[in-house]
Amino acid sequence: MGIPDNIQRLIDGRGYTVNEMGMSGSKIMVFDDCVLKIVGHRQENEDAVRLMRWLEDKLPVPKVLAFESDGEHHYLLMSKVKGKVSCDKYYLEHPRELLDMLAKAVRMLWSVDISDCPRCRDVDAELKEARYRIDHGMVDIENAEPTTFGEGGFKDPEELFAWLETHKPAMEPVLSHGDFCLPNIFIDGDSIGGLIDLGDTGIGDKWRDLALCWRSLKHNFDGTYGGKVYPDFDPDMLFDVLGIEPDREKLRYYLLLDELF
Repeated sequence: MGIPDNIQRLIDGRGYTVNEMGMSGSKIMVFDDCVLKIVGHRQENEDAVRLMRWLEDKLPVPKVLAFESDGEHHYLLMSKVKGKVSCDKYYLEHPRELLDMLAKAVRMLWSVDISDCPRCRDVDAELKEARYRIDHGMVDIENAEPTTFGEGGFKDPEELFAWLETHKPAMEPVLSHGDFCLPNIFIDGDSIGGLIDLGDTGIGDKWRDLALCWRSLKHNFDGTYGGKVYPDFDPDMLFDVLGIEPDREKLRYYLLLDELF
């Protein structure tokens, strides 16, 4: 892949590292003060970039410095957010501090006026994308939760998709991050330094973000991610800090929906 000339001029000769965290299949080049994300044509498209620009004065998100497409890939050059990733060892060793900051990030998202939000990522939009992924063999069942497919679970992605279509929950609309997991939330002291990976951000159900955050907390603390177990942690504490009762049916629905992504 060849980086477009106008972006290449902005990064030419500068050192960088490659961030391989996450499972999006994108290439992420991290410079001192900016980040270049290179993704396939169905990711981080013009709608997502328009949403990022809309958010620049509303939330701590990366500023779009340049965006180009060559038909096969999108090239998004962004400013670099401040702080440490929320799955940093420090925050895993200080779970109450982590939970307080995650709750702050959730409330920031919910506080955004979505009346003129330029992008909708509701259940129907997600199911449309899931259908495409199934049809093109893009669902990786090897990375699914052990109970999702097979004995006691769904036979295959098709059966899961059929269940999702017939069990769509009523939406509680908010600005949804879309992938509200610990690697996508940066903490800078007592502030949210930034929210990144906004490819699925838009108007959506608040329980999708809560479901993915709950799962991210669970697996960062139980050793699934990173290999180290941090004992005596219950991801349900997220709901305690937010002061809300967990809706188990919606949490399950959005966790199952995410298995197709």
